[in-house]
Amino acid sequence: MYYPGLAALTGAGTGLVISGGQIVTVASAGAAAAPSTGVVLGAVAADATAILALATRAIGHVALLYGYDPEDPSEKIFALSVVNAGTAVSATAKTAAFADVSRLTQALVRGKAWDVLNKSVVSQVSNQFAKAFGVRLTKKSLGKFVPAVGILLGGTFNWATLEGILDAADLAYRRRFLLEKYPHLMEEAIELRVIDSDAGDDTDEPISVLDGLAEAGGPDLRGVDV
Repeated sequence: MYYPGLAALTGAGTGLVISGGQIVTVASAGAAAAPSTGVVLGAVAADATAILALATRAIGHVALLYGYDPEDPSEKIFALSVVNAGTAVSATAKTAAFADVSRLTQALVRGKAWDVLNKSVVSQVSNQFAKAFGVRLTKKSLGKFVPAVGILLGGTFNWATLEGILDAADLAYRRRFLLEKYPHLMEEAIELRVIDSDAGDDTDEPISVLDGLAEAGGPDLRGVDV
């Protein structure tokens, strides 16, 4: 409740800046006085940054509950893959996101070396993901641009976004914990896949954390079977 609640507040604030400002300015000075494109884009960018920060913090909380250190470089990469899985909308994007989670889980469970996963690599992957995440969140939150209604929709949308991320985190970390505790289940592990091929919005572009990891000079896990 804590993390979705904070997210809802940031969403409502963004909706107020965008749509609330439109109501006030249009009523007092006409449509020409509505918030500029720069103000709108700035508010949306700030909201996406806040959501990503809350999401990674929330996932870190879940990681600690399962006995993992969220400050470990590999955990930071794993957290990004969970955010990706929790926010993907289209079937294609979800499939790619779950594939990343599965590959990272197998690599971590099998004790793959992460010597090359230094702060620079993590920073590059995080920055690249943040840009793609910002684009995805902007597409999903267009309702915030609707006057008055945008304030309510902004809070509701951000709440639902954090809830989806937390659900994905609990699933991913529980699955990984059980596979580490019972390694013999690795061959029988249920794959994280999208069943409904018609679900979601086809405009949602797939994001691959593993692509970014390989391109930043980290381990290339894209060939791991899922």
